[in-house]
Amino acid sequence: MVTRTDAPTRREQILKEAARLFAERGFHGVGVDEIGAAVGISGPGLYRHFPGKDAMLAELLVGISGRLLTGAKLRLAESGAAADPSAVLDSLIEGHIDFALDDRPLITLHDRELDRLRDSDRKLVRQLQRQYVELWVEVVRELYPALTEPAARSSVHSVFGLLNSTPHLARPGALPGRSVTAELLHRMARGAFAAAGAE
Repeated sequence: MVTRTDAPTRREQILKEAARLFAERGFHGVGVDEIGAAVGISGPGLYRHFPGKDAMLAELLVGISGRLLTGAKLRLAESGAAADPSAVLDSLIEGHIDFALDDRPLITLHDRELDRLRDSDRKLVRQLQRQYVELWVEVVRELYPALTEPAARSSVHSVFGLLNSTPHLARPGALPGRSVTAELLHRMARGAFAAAGAE
């Protein structure tokens, strides 16, 4: 049963549908009226929640970058200072896989529409992303101390490329199931880090 606290807010519903529509047809291919219709309100009714499409796009892209960073920090904190770096890396990979499989429209949206953000929002997205990458780099270097910082950073970006390719793998429903796909992605990510660390 969905309780009041579990049900998405109207704002969250709007953002979810905006992400889906923007990912399917592009930012300029979607009108405010279409987003409103997708959530059962008039297009002008959206303006009670957002000043316009630009604000929705900014909240989506800044929001997911912030959530990824916050989630990674939480995983690190839960692991504790004395945690096995291999287990910490597994936890980070699992968190990113959850994002990649559950928020596929946001990956597509980021790939296609990041340049449409205002400069200040785009800079904030990049700043949050850099912090997220550096958390990973630190863990990867702890697990593979022979890796230089640039090599660790390159391997992190490569793994992100692998994991973030999920929206492009196949049409919805064509993947072998969420748990099988998640396990495959996890093994591939660990394999990429192990290969980088073996050089």
